Amino acid sequence: MNLDLLIRNVTLPDGRRGIDIAISDGRIMAVEAGITAEAGRVIEGEGYLATPPFVDSHFHMDSALSLGNPRMNQSGTLLEGIALWGELKPRLTVESIEARALQFCKLSIARGTLAIRSHVDVCDDRLEAVEALVEVRKAMRPYLDLQLVAFPQDGYLRYGRSAENLSRALDMGVDVVGGIPHFERTMADGAASIRMLCELAATRGLMVDMHCDESDDPHSRHVESLAAETTRLGLQGRVTGSHLTSMHSMDNYYVSKLIPLMREAGLHVVANPLINITLQGRHDSYPKRRGMTRVKELMAAGLNVACGHDCVMDPWYSLGSHDMLEVAHMGLHVGQMTGVDEMKAMFHSVTTNGAAVLQLDGYGIAPGAYGDVVLLQARDPVEALRLKPARLFVVRRGRVIAETPKVEACLHLEEGETVIDFTR
Repeated sequence: MNLDLLIRNVTLPDGRRGIDIAISDGRIMAVEAGITAEAGRVIEGEGYLATPPFVDSHFHMDSALSLGNPRMNQSGTLLEGIALWGELKPRLTVESIEARALQFCKLSIARGTLAIRSHVDVCDDRLEAVEALVEVRKAMRPYLDLQLVAFPQDGYLRYGRSAENLSRALDMGVDVVGGIPHFERTMADGAASIRMLCELAATRGLMVDMHCDESDDPHSRHVESLAAETTRLGLQGRVTGSHLTSMHSMDNYYVSKLIPLMREAGLHVVANPLINITLQGRHDSYPKRRGMTRVKELMAAGLNVACGHDCVMDPWYSLGSHDMLEVAHMGLHVGQMTGVDEMKAMFHSVTTNGAAVLQLDGYGIAPGAYGDVVLLQARDPVEALRLKPARLFVVRRGRVIAETPKVEACLHLEEGETVIDFTR
């Protein structure tokens, strides 16, 4: 057997150790110990963790890296961020959006994130962000999977041309139908927007991903409508509710009814820990709510829960490096998910669970899957969450597309130099 790439002696997320991964013609041919074959390139894994690529299930690439343009968000609040984005939109050009997005994608690749679902605002009648990101998706296809969501930032019913613009965006090749029901003028309008958008997705055979109940208001209950419309239209498994921060504030009795409805509808859930905990609870003094949805309870009920980064250096969030391990690390702290199995589940929230949200084909480390692998300087998923380590190799379709040297500290002590690998 002649291989393009052989990765020797790695640990897999499921705990198997001393495993080799054989890749040929862009696909994984074998995953087992002791593979003997010629290969164009051999990587010695040294027992480090080999994982499928990271997946960002919720992001806004049209605004990424726009920090400070035209000004900073002085309050750091969601509403000032929305207002600031409204100031920036008339100044945007296809070229400027494309340049920032391409720069951002390179950052993502270096971090081992090879699949991103990005919401793209369709409330700019020029649809320049749509035009730009469709081109970025094409340019980056050899390196990462970019899935686009038509997102009516200013409300599907609230903004007069949203319906027209959203349909135009889908005709231009956008993949997923989005919405923001809690931003409509009334609860009734929010429910109506969900019905209309889900019907549009059903007609076009598309997936749905809605910003839903991104609020501290326990009476913002649009996810209930989303679950109902999903079931009515037979969209089970194709619909995602993103944010769902109002669930943090709902009473337990109502949630005990809501979660089974969500499970019946086969909803996917995406939490955005870094952004949820910074933007929510802004009207509280103390005790102060942190806003992240009920990740632990939703996972325990059998729903597929993934995590997104949401923003990097934009009107809503001045920080971020697009490290999905940082996202999961924050999520497990806020959700008090520090049990061993819970920490492993949070690792899955930025890998396999995210792949299920995006319905990625050929994802995983198994024979027949695409030859996409990230080798981390860590020994297991929990250690990866703890250290947020170097991505030693990032492999796409059997080709190394990024490398980072092993991180070691050299201590200069009286007894001489000591080199520390923090995984040992």
